[in-house]
Amino acid sequence: MNGNDAVAQQAGEVLVGNYRPQPITIVRGEGCHLFDAEGRRYLDLMGGIATAALGHCHPKLTAALEAQAHQLWHVSNLYTTRPQVELAQRIVQHCFAERVFFCNSGAEANEAALKLARRWQRDRGEDRFEIIAFEGGFHGRTLFTLSATGTPAYWQGFEPLVPGIYHARYGDVTGVEALLSEHTAAIIVEPVQGEGGVRPAPRGFLSELRRLADENGCLLIFDEVQTGLGRTGPLFAHQSSDVTPDVMTLAKALGGGIPIGAMCTRERFARALVPGTHASTFGGNPLAAACASAVLDELTQGGVLAHAQQMGEYLGKRLAELAARLGTERVSEARGAGLLRALELPGPAATIVDRCRERGVLVIQAGPNVLRLAPPLVITSEQIDEGVETIESVLTAQ
Repeated sequence: MNGNDAVAQQAGEVLVGNYRPQPITIVRGEGCHLFDAEGRRYLDLMGGIATAALGHCHPKLTAALEAQAHQLWHVSNLYTTRPQVELAQRIVQHCFAERVFFCNSGAEANEAALKLARRWQRDRGEDRFEIIAFEGGFHGRTLFTLSATGTPAYWQGFEPLVPGIYHARYGDVTGVEALLSEHTAAIIVEPVQGEGGVRPAPRGFLSELRRLADENGCLLIFDEVQTGLGRTGPLFAHQSSDVTPDVMTLAKALGGGIPIGAMCTRERFARALVPGTHASTFGGNPLAAACASAVLDELTQGGVLAHAQQMGEYLGKRLAELAARLGTERVSEARGAGLLRALELPGPAATIVDRCRERGVLVIQAGPNVLRLAPPLVITSEQIDEGVETIESVLTAQ
C-alpha cells in the first residue's frame, strides 16, 4: 500500500464521509505546486478552490504568520487587537465599505450579511424579511445561506428551509422585478457565479439590480467570497462594473489559506448590529488577521494584483484558442474572468479532472460538465501554458 492509499484508508476510518476527495494525499505545497505522499509534484490550477491567492507557503505570508504566532493567538472579541483593526483599515481603504465584521468563512460572512439586512429593515420599522437570490448561486452551507443557494441538490434532506427566500434566473432583470415586494429586505448576488458554472454577470445586470434595490428600498449584497481579492482582475469583481453594493462579503483568498471571512458595509447599515445581535468567537483572530493583512499588502503593494491581471488575460486567451481548436464537439464554451475560468464540456467533467490529475495537473469542477480553473494569482505564463497543454491533451484523447 502506497502513502496515498494508507492515509486514505485511515481517513475512511475516522472522518465523516461527507467529502469525496481525489485519491491523493497532499503533504506539501510550494508556490503553484503541490506534492503528494509519494513525492509526486502537481501543478495546482485549483488554488484550494480560489483560496491560495499567493500560492503555497509564500514567504511574506509565512513570515506574517510566524511573527504573529510569537505575540498573540487569540483573546476573542471581548478585547480589541491591533491585527484586527489594521486589517479592517486596509479593507476600508480599498473599497466602499466603512465598517467590517470578521468571521471564519464565506458562509458566515453571508449569514451575517443576510441577518444584517433583516435587522436593518426591522430597526426602521419595516416588515421586510424576504431575500431574492439566484438560480445557480452558492452562498454557503449554514441553513440561512443554504436556503439562499440556488441549487436544489444542496437542499435535499435539510428541509424545511428558511422561509421568505426566492430565486430568480441569473441575469433575468424581469424575473427579479416580479419577485420584489414591500417585504423584500435584500438582493444577494455573485458578480460571477462560481459553483454555478463560472458565469459572469451579463452586461448591465448588476447596475439594474442596483437600480431595483434603490427603487424598492432593499439592500444589495454582493457575495465576493470567490471573486474578491484580485481573482477576476480588479481587487473586487464589482469594481469592473462601476456598481457599488450596500454589503460585500469576503473569505477564501482573504487569508491566503488561513480561515477568515468578512462582511463589509457602510456605517449606516452597520449600526443595526449593536452589541449582542451577532458575534463570532474567532472572528478577526490575530493570526488570521495578520495573514490577511499580508495578503492585501502583496496584492496592492507587492505587484501581485497587476501580475494577476496580466495572467488572467493570458489564461483567457489560451482557453479561448483551445476551445476554437477543439470545436464544440469537445468544448461547448470557454468563459470566466481574470484567473477564474471555465471550460463547459458537452459531457461530464469528472473524468477530465481525473485524467488531468494523472498527468500532474489539478483542476476542479463547477457543476457536472464544467471544468474550473482558479490557480494562485502568482502563476506564471509558462505554468499556464503547461496547464492548458495538459488539459488539451486530455480532451483530445477522449
